Amino acid sequence: MKIGAVFPQLEIGADPRVVRDWATTVEDAGYNHVLAYDHVLGADPANRPGWTGYTDKSLFHEVLVLFGYLAGITTELELVTGVLVLPQRQTALVAKQAAEVDILSGGRLRLGVGIGWNHVEYQALGVPFRQRGALLEEQVDVLRRLWADPVISYDGKYHEIEEAGLNPLPGREIPIWFGGSADAVLRRTGRIGDGWMPQSAPDETARDQIARIRQAAEEAGRDPASIGIEARLTLGAVPEQDWRAFADGWRDLGATHLGVNTMKMGLSRPEEHAQVLRDVLPRLHD
Repeated sequence: MKIGAVFPQLEIGADPRVVRDWATTVEDAGYNHVLAYDHVLGADPANRPGWTGYTDKSLFHEVLVLFGYLAGITTELELVTGVLVLPQRQTALVAKQAAEVDILSGGRLRLGVGIGWNHVEYQALGVPFRQRGALLEEQVDVLRRLWADPVISYDGKYHEIEEAGLNPLPGREIPIWFGGSADAVLRRTGRIGDGWMPQSAPDETARDQIARIRQAAEEAGRDPASIGIEARLTLGAVPEQDWRAFADGWRDLGATHLGVNTMKMGLSRPEEHAQVLRDVLPRLHD
């Protein structure tokens, strides 16, 4: 099982030197990948009673721009979006940006995508909130076609492309993984996904969800073993004495990757995140 580090978006700040130092520390420590969340806008809660999501005070680096920066700083780390809210974005532009990051990083991008939950962002970005699931599935098809062929034509429900293509091409099909736990996500992962990104404990519910993914893969004529699983260990939400058992539990369920999240641990400085990541990695390996 490959172990990566979750980029501490909300707590690292905006100093590029700090971001650089965190990334090089993570790579030097032996982590396999870096995973970063995606949000474009934060909602001002002042006139939104009961708002519980991210706010305008929540700092989020734009993930694909961030990865362009990290591509030039690191040499081995896989760069993973976890997840990019794909329906909020223009598909051809995401295809272009992702291809560029993959090229500049030497083929190190993994694109985790999902439908998101923040209707405020959808409204601001001009995308209907209710169509996001159906839109995402067509987007994945368009992305893969744009990455595969120099020129394509596409006539879908949400996309129309007439004899156009990307240049440069990434030279490979960038892996697309899905985040979420709804039954539609599990079925979609089995049918067309390269992997799944759960955020839960390695329990019987997770075992059942994996079984549903594998069943959907078999029904689609795919090899279930080809679909990766990246779990997430949020250190601040799991007692320290249970960290290794959490990792082992997901390993036993067939997880191929594990992301380690250091946010919400009460750390006061960005360098503390890197120190925790240095210390915890040896405790999670086989």
